Amino acid sequence: MKLRTLLFWPHLAAGVLAGAVILLMSFTGVVLMYERQIIAWADRGVRSAPPAVDASRLPLGEIVQRIGREIPNVTPTAVIVSADREASVAISAAQRTLYADPHTGRLIGEGNQSIRRFMTSLRAWHRWLGVSGERRSLARAVTGWSNLLFLFIVISGAYLWFPRRWTWQRVRQVIWFNKTATSRARDFNWHNTIGVWSALPLFIVVLTALPMSFPWANNLLYRAVGEEPPAAGARGGREGGGARTRDGGAHRGEDALAGVDDLLARAQARVPGWRTINVSIPGSSSAPVAFAIDAGDGGQPQSRSTLTLDRAGNLVSFESFADQTRGRRLRSIARFAHTGEIFGLPGQTLAGVASGGAVCLVWTGVSLALRRGIAFVRRRRERADVAEESAA
Repeated sequence: MKLRTLLFWPHLAAGVLAGAVILLMSFTGVVLMYERQIIAWADRGVRSAPPAVDASRLPLGEIVQRIGREIPNVTPTAVIVSADREASVAISAAQRTLYADPHTGRLIGEGNQSIRRFMTSLRAWHRWLGVSGERRSLARAVTGWSNLLFLFIVISGAYLWFPRRWTWQRVRQVIWFNKTATSRARDFNWHNTIGVWSALPLFIVVLTALPMSFPWANNLLYRAVGEEPPAAGARGGREGGGARTRDGGAHRGEDALAGVDDLLARAQARVPGWRTINVSIPGSSSAPVAFAIDAGDGGQPQSRSTLTLDRAGNLVSFESFADQTRGRRLRSIARFAHTGEIFGLPGQTLAGVASGGAVCLVWTGVSLALRRGIAFVRRRRERADVAEESAA
């Protein structure tokens, strides 16, 4: 049996078996590639007014205090400042994002909840088919194995999409769209052409999804560089919905942020070229303060670092991307290579176009499979009719 035949039938079977799930993941993936940009666009109306040249920013604690007066039930967990002088100060509070003017402390508005809920719902469909409750683990297994089948489709397709003979005339027919007379010829041309151009970015997008789909794939990623995988369920950071006071009530943050602006200035000086700094609100006015510093566009782990200072300004810890273990760096790269964000907006666009190409691959592939099946049934009927006539 020839290699092409050996690969074709499993390729076709995998496409038919997982086609619907791959179509859903690819379609939702196109939108999710630009999730940060879409949310930023939806919140475009919450920018502060252009400040005067000599305008100074209010202390973060005072800003949080003023927002607390306007919205009494707010429980802030973090404050995000931007290097852009016209950008608002973002205050994270549970599922809400509030924006305040950094120079006056005035509440400008709240993040668009409709867009955020839509993205959350879309992400649920992308990861576990929108299923909730106990059935989510089963749905996650379905998307995971469909993704694994998709990886086989991409690898086998990289061979099948090219012609048997490598002549320029034949290669030209599969690397660009041709005018065709029949719908079958059109689907065949589109399937091969889109597959050829999408093969490499799709391979990266699908391969990097495996550590998020399977624990064994995540563990393999760490062991590949000689590291022991982290314990299952291990998570960094603080759990819960904000710091707690001794009486059990939610800490509002204004006391905990007292004097934190001097520490923020140290954090800014630590990473020249920073663009945003996320200040985690500590549990008390004496606790150390953690700063998540981002010199990229929000989706580039190589541009992120974390700094923790005590209240006297002494260094507690500092970790840049280069300071992480090879396993952690590789895991972060895989996470953001899946969406293309690690390469910035061009990478996101390439990943988004590849996901759109995957939608066309599923559509044309299933169409070709159906035509093949219909033709097979028709040929069997014709042979049966010929046999009956011969017998008669």
